[in-house]
Amino acid sequence: RPSPEEAQLWSEAFDELLASKYGLAAFRAFLKSEYCEENIEFWLACEDFKKTKSPQKLTSKAKKIYNDFIEKEAPKEINIDFQTKNMIAQNIQEATHSCFSAAQKRVYSLMENNSYPRFLESEFYQELCK
Repeated sequence: RPSPEEAQLWSEAFDELLASKYGLAAFRAFLKSEYCEENIEFWLACEDFKKTKSPQKLTSKAKKIYNDFIEKEAPKEINIDFQTKNMIAQNIQEATHSCFSAAQKRVYSLMENNSYPRFLESEFYQELCK
């Protein structure tokens, strides 16, 4: 469990929250309670993807991310526009570290502007700060 001081740091910046192991876990639990944890899962999958060195692994991870989060009726489908989905579908044929960048930025922005403020207002977070 984080100290109240650590928890209070999370309200200073969304990146502070994501950089903290506890913060990430707390935010993930909050998103789960709001039925939108696919956003943080997608963001984390992209962060992991960007660290991938081997070209073979890059291609297989790209396909997995696409199948899990992007394609129509994907089990954890994220809410992104049709153009971005199409662009990704084309890009994963020749997977590069940036093939999910646009979608990841959108999801990050969505979490930062919608979920994050609600998280900071939540009883769950308020309790951690006490």
